[in-house]
Amino acid sequence: MNRHTRTRARSVRSTRAVLAGALLAAAAALGAVQSAGTAAARPAERPGTAPSPDAPHHGVVTTARTPGHDAGRDRAVAALKDGRAGRRASLTHNWWGIFPQPGTHDGITATHSLDPAYRVSDADNFTYAPTTKAQNSCIEVVTAYWNSGNELWAWDWCSRDGGPAKILPLDADFRAKYTATVDGRPAFSIQLVKDTGSGNRWSSYLYNHRTAQWELLYRQSGTDQSDLDHGWDIFEIYASVNPATGVGYYCTEARNTVFDSSAIQLRKAGVWKPARPADSPWTEADPAGRDFLCPPLKFLQAGSDDHWTVRQ
Repeated sequence: MNRHTRTRARSVRSTRAVLAGALLAAAAALGAVQSAGTAAARPAERPGTAPSPDAPHHGVVTTARTPGHDAGRDRAVAALKDGRAGRRASLTHNWWGIFPQPGTHDGITATHSLDPAYRVSDADNFTYAPTTKAQNSCIEVVTAYWNSGNELWAWDWCSRDGGPAKILPLDADFRAKYTATVDGRPAFSIQLVKDTGSGNRWSSYLYNHRTAQWELLYRQSGTDQSDLDHGWDIFEIYASVNPATGVGYYCTEARNTVFDSSAIQLRKAGVWKPARPADSPWTEADPAGRDFLCPPLKFLQAGSDDHWTVRQ
């Protein structure tokens, strides 16, 4: 190869390098523009903060399923039905939290803690915490800890038989999609809203942190058959005493569990506002742990009626 040919070859390589660099720079610029567009469409969440209740509502919770018959779940369902009707004398049934009042809201949203390590050992003991329902709503969203497995339930209050209409296991897949770290613990956000111009049709949603949007969990219309004229966001137990310890089974098993409901907001006329004393009074001011078969239990009013914590 003569000097002229070598010079030309170097020139070609140099031109190609310049072109390649330009293409890479253009691709990077395009990626930055696309990323900026995505960020503008879906603002980044700050760690530890609840999602906006007005974030996009799109898609469905594809992993939710209609439950079949399961002996353990059937006992848990029966306990809840009987307890709410005052018929479960064999178990201690107690609750604490807030009661959103009649006429104050047509929607409720909250961020609920989750403890994957909490396991209930006794087949007839159940912890429903937190659990949420709006006044007159057809749906209650229940965090259900029970002997056969921990689940999230969309409980149907407008069907004749009632009970969980949709269930999701609180497993690794659920945590990856629907939880964020709040105060050092995994927590998920739920929402119940009355659909505009629909009579008494209600929709329940879970917030997907991967897609930054609320996904439909369950929808139902009809007449609320709970026979209660208020809503709730509460810690609730169905418990019995473990003869070996003298306290409720859950008192020992949940020793390291924190039950927490934060960022509780009510919707009225399309506007979301934090729950307040005027519209969401505490079920009682100063409950005693012994009434819950767990003397060391503490009930903390962590916010002005929009945040509560139950822990030992």
